[in-house]
Amino acid sequence: GQAVVQLAKTVKDVTIFGVCSKSKHEALKAAGTIDHLLERGTDYSNEVRKISPEGVDIVLDCLCGEECNKGYALLKPMGKYILYGSSNVVTGETKSFFSAARSWWQVDKVSPIKLFDENKTLSGLNLRHLMYQHGSHAFVRRAVERVFTLWNDSKIKPMVDSTWALEDVPEAMQKMHDRKNIGKIVLDPSLEPKPKPATPAKGKTKDKKAASQESQEKKTSSVESEEGEKKKEPELTNGTSEDKSDS
Repeated sequence: GQAVVQLAKTVKDVTIFGVCSKSKHEALKAAGTIDHLLERGTDYSNEVRKISPEGVDIVLDCLCGEECNKGYALLKPMGKYILYGSSNVVTGETKSFFSAARSWWQVDKVSPIKLFDENKTLSGLNLRHLMYQHGSHAFVRRAVERVFTLWNDSKIKPMVDSTWALEDVPEAMQKMHDRKNIGKIVLDPSLEPKPKPATPAKGKTKDKKAASQESQEKKTSSVESEEGEKKKEPELTNGTSEDKSDS
């Protein structure tokens, strides 16, 4: 998101609407790169219409699902909707078939005739497929070179959320999955991993288990001996006593 915003700011007279979680608003306001911050999960379409009644020229969507319909509806004539991600497909730890099916179902099916009548454009960008399935390495290289040129000219500056050691990749991925990062998560091989919580040694664990098992066996044998002694005692029935005398 921040990378897209900085690239968009290199174009003159651009007004940017950003939609994100409420928890990120304070940090993004401090950055001062987004003109209008809107809360995700609300009816932000009406808020955009209040500021720009005609709509917007470009919608960049990394979520998919029902957001596609909202984004398309906000386009002006000759506007472009670009899908470059599908975060809504991942609702748990991994991609879900049901989430993918729901996202597909929530998206209105747009016919070419509708695009023709409304003078709008739909397009997509899947960088991994572009490089490894479509063989467009040269195109991607040219785009990356242009980005580095903007960085050398100080027109863009990557925002780094946090830096992690290679051993801490699971924690870093979890933070990104929970959408708690504001900016990039960087892996640095030179960093030392975070100290892990101390765990008891295997030998000590075995000793504790053996001691616990031995204690349990003693308790069991003690209970069995008590039951044996009870069995030796004569059983008393109603109307009898321990001392039996001859009549």
